[in-house]
Amino acid sequence: MEALDKIRKLQPDLIFLDINMPGKNGFELLADLDTSPQVVFVTAYDEYAVKAFETNALDYLLKPVRAERLKKSVDSIRTAMLEHPKSNVAQGQDSNEKLRPDSQVFLKDGDNFYFVRLSEIFLFESEDNYVRVHFSNNRPLHRKSLNSLEEKLPRELFFRANRQQIFNLSFITNIEPFFHGSLRVTLQGGIRVEISVRRASEFKEKLSL
Repeated sequence: MEALDKIRKLQPDLIFLDINMPGKNGFELLADLDTSPQVVFVTAYDEYAVKAFETNALDYLLKPVRAERLKKSVDSIRTAMLEHPKSNVAQGQDSNEKLRPDSQVFLKDGDNFYFVRLSEIFLFESEDNYVRVHFSNNRPLHRKSLNSLEEKLPRELFFRANRQQIFNLSFITNIEPFFHGSLRVTLQGGIRVEISVRRASEFKEKLSL
């Protein structure tokens, strides 16, 4: 809980994160953040290595950490950050700031964990009180409501099509008229989303149709 508080306040570019900790484990900590810093996992349990890299962690250090191994990790990360300045710094959940297209979010669905850039997500779909997140071939369930998520999403990239769906405008491949003044958009991969009559005029204005 102390780590969560400090990450939200200090907004670090990079954290070295243990996995087994009191209260929450490292993966659960990341799941509680709206958007995550870059992560190097540090733990005594190598059984977590595969899971850590499934989340796109920058590195994985096994305890006891050798000085030369730590130096190698820090040097490679510093080089990478200098070559590609990082813009997806963690934002506090308590702030009113919106996420950015290049924000990196962490998703936990059962025993599966994912790091994904917001711009790579093409559809958010309401499922009971949670949200199904669509990116690549993955469909994890995110334990937040669609309404709370909408407040954080960048409006230049995402559009609320109806009560159940928010989609990524950059993934549109086709737009066509649908029933009674509604519209239907087709996203990359063939997924179709209906834009309600109430939202259709706003959508047309947004795209200057």
